[in-house]
Amino acid sequence: MTDAFPRQNRTLVIGVQGRLCALPLTHVMEIMRPLPVEPIPAVPSFVQGISLIRGIPTPVVDLGVLLGMSSGVADRFVTLRLGDRQVALSVDSVLGVRELDASRIPELPPLLQSASRDLIEAIGMLDEQLLLVLCAGWGLTDEMWQTLTAQEVAS
Repeated sequence: MTDAFPRQNRTLVIGVQGRLCALPLTHVMEIMRPLPVEPIPAVPSFVQGISLIRGIPTPVVDLGVLLGMSSGVADRFVTLRLGDRQVALSVDSVLGVRELDASRIPELPPLLQSASRDLIEAIGMLDEQLLLVLCAGWGLTDEMWQTLTAQEVAS
């Protein structure tokens, strides 16, 4: 009998202020150096502003602020596909694509586990698709990162 679901999940591993996170690769459009961001008034603290990415005005979201940390200086933007729109996540680093074993995913904390309820509600009110994509991500434990790194070296 074959499994109806794949045993592996391709993810993009990113770093934010010392914390490792994994996002489903299916939602990732592009990784780039940060572009200029134009602040916009009266938005939640996690929205840095708007950046022009490939000619499209794109909201830039500080993932560190979403995760309950202070705002930081990003080294990379990760552009996510949200239906026919896009959003850029501001992150410290991109560590690469890794395969997560589906059987180990229940062990991982949800990406937004440390986010405040108010921030989660604000994301949901502003952009339900962004909330769904972020809820599909995970925080990575040191043990899981070491396992993923060892698997990559072995292959």
